[in-house]
Amino acid sequence: MIPFALKYIIVVISTVILAAIATPLVRFLAFRIGAVDNPNARRINKVPMPSAGGLAVFFAFAVATLGFLPMIVTRVDYQGTYFDYVWPLVLAGGLVVLTGLIDDVKELKPLPKMLGIVAAASVIWFFTDFHFHGFKFPFGGPFVPFPEWISFFLTVLWIVSITNAVNLIDGLDGLVSGVSIISLTTMGIVSYFFLRDSNVFLSVTIFVLVAAIAGFLPYNYHPAIIYLGDTGALFIGFMIGVLSLQGLKNSTAVAVVTPMIILGVPITDTVVAIIRRKLSGQKIYEADRMHLHHRLLSMGLTHRGTVLVIYAISFIFSLTSLLLNVSSRIGGTLLVIGLLLGVLLMSELIGIFGENRTPLLNALRFIGNSGYRQEIIAGWKEKRAIKQHSKKQK
Repeated sequence: MIPFALKYIIVVISTVILAAIATPLVRFLAFRIGAVDNPNARRINKVPMPSAGGLAVFFAFAVATLGFLPMIVTRVDYQGTYFDYVWPLVLAGGLVVLTGLIDDVKELKPLPKMLGIVAAASVIWFFTDFHFHGFKFPFGGPFVPFPEWISFFLTVLWIVSITNAVNLIDGLDGLVSGVSIISLTTMGIVSYFFLRDSNVFLSVTIFVLVAAIAGFLPYNYHPAIIYLGDTGALFIGFMIGVLSLQGLKNSTAVAVVTPMIILGVPITDTVVAIIRRKLSGQKIYEADRMHLHHRLLSMGLTHRGTVLVIYAISFIFSLTSLLLNVSSRIGGTLLVIGLLLGVLLMSELIGIFGENRTPLLNALRFIGNSGYRQEIIAGWKEKRAIKQHSKKQK
């Protein structure tokens, strides 16, 4: 009898091959149905580029999870078969893929696109156990269960937020594909070795998704011959959001923080974009060219160099999440504080908050530079004197 591990390796390899074979076919289909990114002011590509490459990723993932894996994965720490576990994920993922495909062809407005993602997230809540069940107070505090309506709201909000966060960073060849492989691989390792009450189904599903993306990546890496499109970016972001819920619903503080750190690149870029647009008086959904990859390109990095730098940043986040799971309470707290300071400092140095928005750097200059400190104090005194003078005149 063939061991399960060997069968699973065969399935993973088969998934990579399926995605690699399907991608050229999807590329041909994209041209035929009009799923093409034409050059414009916001896009990097200089020639029309077929999108909807996510169809190949979804196809390979669906065939592997609905066809291959149910034959080899038996009941392990789960009340039901693997097919029972995975079909809602594929159904919900299919809804997101359909939404993204329509957007790649017709360019949907934000509202119908959002409704498609919310509908898929609702399928997850009603047909799976990927929920926010409650809140565990840190440092040994009590577990407070959520009412169902709060559980539904938070679950859908998390999935929609991560889906859109991943979609936001889809601006360069191979960026989302590579970052998602790094993040998902880390999630798979954490779920298998560190999550309490986890089952092998979760790890199996994660690594099959990694395999599907890996089969597509050679066609998508710079210089790409096909893009993920919203079809792929939304699907991958959606699956990351859903699969990360297994850690978020766990009852320990580390289990809650870990997926947030793993997804550090898309979460940081999205949070900073919201802050930046609010400070600039823009609507938070208005597109701009101040995202992480835009700023790195503006600093003189090449297309491929920018992608590799963001891969490295994603790897640092992932390594930190792994260290967090083996650290003491004090060590983990210091690790998270250090990471937050590092992220803030990097964001200010790169300039993704916007021009002249560097509070941390200003504070460091104030502490370590007497000349700068005197200059700032003199400026404060001058402003105060001007205000006092204005009041006297009134």
